Amino acid sequence: MNKELIESLNVLEKEKEISKEVLFEAIENSLVVAYKNNFNKADNVIVNVDRETGDFHIYSQKEVVEEVFDPVIEISLEDARAIKGTYEIGDMVNVEIQSKDFGRIATQSAKNGILQKIREEERKSVFEQYYEKQNDIITGIVQRINGKNISVNLGKTDTVLMEKEQVPGEHFRPTDRIKLYITEVKDGNKGPRIVVSRTHPGLVKRLFEQEVPEINDGLITIKKIARIPGERAKIAVESYDERIDPVGACVGVKGSRIHGIVRELRNENIDVINYTSNIQLFIQRALSPAKVSSIIMHEDEKRAEVYLKPEEVSLAIGKGGLNIKLASMLTEYTIDVYRELGEDAVADEDIYLDEFKDEIDEWVINAIKAIGIDTAKGVLNAPREMLIEKADLEENTVDDILRILKAEFEE
Repeated sequence: MNKELIESLNVLEKEKEISKEVLFEAIENSLVVAYKNNFNKADNVIVNVDRETGDFHIYSQKEVVEEVFDPVIEISLEDARAIKGTYEIGDMVNVEIQSKDFGRIATQSAKNGILQKIREEERKSVFEQYYEKQNDIITGIVQRINGKNISVNLGKTDTVLMEKEQVPGEHFRPTDRIKLYITEVKDGNKGPRIVVSRTHPGLVKRLFEQEVPEINDGLITIKKIARIPGERAKIAVESYDERIDPVGACVGVKGSRIHGIVRELRNENIDVINYTSNIQLFIQRALSPAKVSSIIMHEDEKRAEVYLKPEEVSLAIGKGGLNIKLASMLTEYTIDVYRELGEDAVADEDIYLDEFKDEIDEWVINAIKAIGIDTAKGVLNAPREMLIEKADLEENTVDDILRILKAEFEE
């Protein structure tokens, strides 16, 4: 080990970006281990590698004593002063060890020490690089499809997009470029384990931050996000500058900004609304495009009764109940939708559902009461879709209930 070693370390320092001093220390440690394994099991062996020439020296570190009982770790004052005349009792002396047989072993040990250190430093570097990207977006290339999971190359390492983190309906092929949201980076024995997602709301947030300069500059803040991956998302934004329309800035001229995000999410629809700390107004905005007539708040239960004109009810609920689900997720309130009674509505007295036990099964009545409706008119004013979904009833069952209750008030 000499000039060739120095030249090799210089190359590694440049190519692998690993400090030469770190590699020297790794070599010294590996030589100590190799010497102990082959010649001397004592713990007092140290190795020094010359940083300029690459030559190495092995020393046995011994204490200067008056009388030697263990020559492996002790040296007499006379022998110590033969090395250097200033040594005193209690000093530590490095006694060089000459071993003709250690040259070949040392060379192989140095090589192994360097390789191991390179692997450790590369693994550490990769971990730190991706750890800094937690809660951020990274672009990868699909390598292969493993059953229902997708193997993705991220550049310096690979990851797997698990089935549960994939958006229903999305399909990728090998060599496709894919944007992923890093939810967690864990350090493992075989390198960093990077957990990625396409369903996390953070993906939508980071896409907006990348696409909308005002968000990146801190002029607009994303306050809340609700998302049903592959279907629809709602995002509430707020501006700290009265001159900036946060919704308009996020959407862009003729939808120029939001269209890019929608394309990346494979045509997942996105509603952008103005955030407000006024929860009643926030619920109203969250139910858009439906126009709300009135709201009765139950803040202790975090529940809201929303009344709309009959033609607005289907808009509030949305296809498959998506709009009302997202509105509830965004506002963190349970939202019950009701048809608004017209001025010509008959002011008949209401009837409790329990009065219909002879015509409607008790378990069905209990299911309706469980969603906060306990009167006949309450059922008739509630949207049919809401009764089916929230009470978990079959369509035919709901239709039969509505027929029975309507007949009661038509008599």
